[in-house]
Order: sequence, then structure tokens, then C-alpha cells
Amino acid sequence: MLKAANSVKDLQMRSASLLEELLLRIPSLTVKSIAVEPSDLDKGIDLLFSVRSGKDDYLLACEIRQSGQPRFAREAINQLKVYLSRSNRPIIPILIAPFLSESTREFCRGEGVGYLDFEGNAHIAFGPVYIERSTASSPKFEKREFRSLFKPRSAQVLRILLREPKRAWKLSDLAEESGVSIGHVSNVRNALADREWIEDRSIGTRLKSPDLLLDAWRDSYQIEAHEELKFYTTLHGKAWDKSVLTFFEVHPFNDVALASFSAAQWIAPYGRSSTHFFYADQAAIPALKEALGLSKPAMGENVIIWVPKDEGVFTDTLQIDGTIRCTSPLQTYLDLTQAGDRGAEAAEHLRKAKLEWQN
Repeated sequence: MLKAANSVKDLQMRSASLLEELLLRIPSLTVKSIAVEPSDLDKGIDLLFSVRSGKDDYLLACEIRQSGQPRFAREAINQLKVYLSRSNRPIIPILIAPFLSESTREFCRGEGVGYLDFEGNAHIAFGPVYIERSTASSPKFEKREFRSLFKPRSAQVLRILLREPKRAWKLSDLAEESGVSIGHVSNVRNALADREWIEDRSIGTRLKSPDLLLDAWRDSYQIEAHEELKFYTTLHGKAWDKSVLTFFEVHPFNDVALASFSAAQWIAPYGRSSTHFFYADQAAIPALKEALGLSKPAMGENVIIWVPKDEGVFTDTLQIDGTIRCTSPLQTYLDLTQAGDRGAEAAEHLRKAKLEWQN
């Protein structure tokens, strides 16, 4: 696997080598010449391949980007189209980058542009040549960058954006609302802009694709807790519901909330679970144990309490009838997606009921 380029020149040479290697695998194809445009004398494209298949000659014009995120891909494709419009020869446009996500590859296909990345994804078609390759791998830097978008501080910004997806936010207002520095808010904004999930307006930044953002968060989400505490209670049915209601009436904790199936039961009922779920700070656990008769499980737990690493789970909680506190529809949805097949079904039910946006 090729490593990400450390310089523009290195990126050009790696791209030229990779494309040449791919083309030479086709027995009927001959690479006649490769022109690498120096970065300081760029004439609109980075690479120009002249190839022959049978008696026919073809020109492949390649634009290279250090990032394959949709925003940069769109810029590259627009540049290729300008170059093609100025040429009086038929040319096959190709985008090359260290990594191209599935959404970027789909965009390229829709624009009639070929592509190639260092992970082995490729789509190149001309004359009798058709190359189509897809891999499941993605580079470490891409995975690291993607995960960082959903780390607790960044997630605070995303929670605000998804809570009011139609609102256009000034960065300063978003920083104040989320409790995150304006510098970090700017970083999150840039990451979302690169993926074309937001749009800038004169009055501020607004989510353009809340569903794509939610899909990405769901796909990378894992429940992270300092501790997962397991208990058993003899309470069930109406007796359990009454005890939970009494707990929230008596204890003014802001850092305790029903979670997962237990929250969904109040937000968008789908089906009862025999296990009850909470998020709670350590300080609240003794009161929970006493109010709900929790004990160490002798035969099998039916109450799970997560002590979260990300206290953002408490910032968006809902109060049902002004009393019972549940995690937000967003947080509940994310947690349900981690709860097996029944959880996935409950998650989709909740999403349709509470997380559908009309832009």
C-alpha cells in the first residue's frame, strides 16, 4: 500500500507511478508518454498520459488532490472540465488522491470523471478499456481524522447543529452554545465543509446534510464509559415505572438519565426491554441503588448503568412531563444502534419518529 505523499511533487510522482502500473496490466494497452506538470508551472492539470490501444490513441488528463474529500474533489473536477473545454482533443478526465470515500467516488461517476486512489479504488473507462476496482480499506490518517470528528468536544458542536439543523450559526454563537472554544468550532466547521455537509450563508453556517452527518456518526459510534455497572432489581412493570418516577421527583440530579431502550420507551415506544439502562455520574449511583432496589446480580443483571466519558450525554436530555429525564433522541438513537438487531430496529423507528429533517 502506498503511503500518503509528503509533498506536492511526491504526490505527483506516486500518482503517475500508480496509474502507469494499473494501465500496464492491460496487455493491449501501451503507455506512449507521461507528462508531469511542475507545480509552479501548472497549466490546469497535473498529469497527462498518452496511451494507445490497438490503432487508437487516447489522452488521460489527471488532476491530483492531497485530500479526496467532496469539496476538494468538486474543485478538481471543475478544473478538469475547464481544461477539457479549452482542448480541441478528446480527453479522458481522471481524479487521483490518496483516498477517495464512497461518496466522492459516486460523485465522480455521476460527473463522468474517472478516479484512482492509493488504496486501490479505481474507475477508468475509455475505448475498449474498462477498469473498476473497489476496496474496503481506508488509510489510518483517514480513520483517525474521521474518529476525531466525533470525539467529545467535537460532538458537543455536532449535538447543537443537529438539534437545530435549519438554523444558520455564527461561529461565536456556536462556541458559546456548545461550550467549546471558537478555534475548535472552526476546526469542526472545516471538517464538515470538506465533506460538504454544511453550507455557508451570509447569516452563518447551516447544516446542509444532517442525515449524512448522522449516518457517519452512527457508523463510527461506540458506547464509551468509564464504567459499566450491572445490577439486579426485583421491580418490574408498573412498580418499576413508579419507582423511576419517584426517583426523578425526589432527586434533582442533572447527571442521571434513562438511556437506550429505557429512554426510547418514553420518546418513541417500539418494544419493551427486560433490561433497564441509565447514564449516571458516580455521585448519583448510591441514590439510584436505594430508590430502585439495585443489588449485585446473583443470576443475571437487568439494570445497566453507564458512567460516561462524554458528559455531553447530559447536555441534551429530555424531561418527560417535567419529571423523568431521558437522553436526547440523538443520543438514544446512537446507543440503540449498538444494541443488536432489536436495538437497530428500535433505532430506525425512533429516527423516523423524531430525527427526520426537512431542509
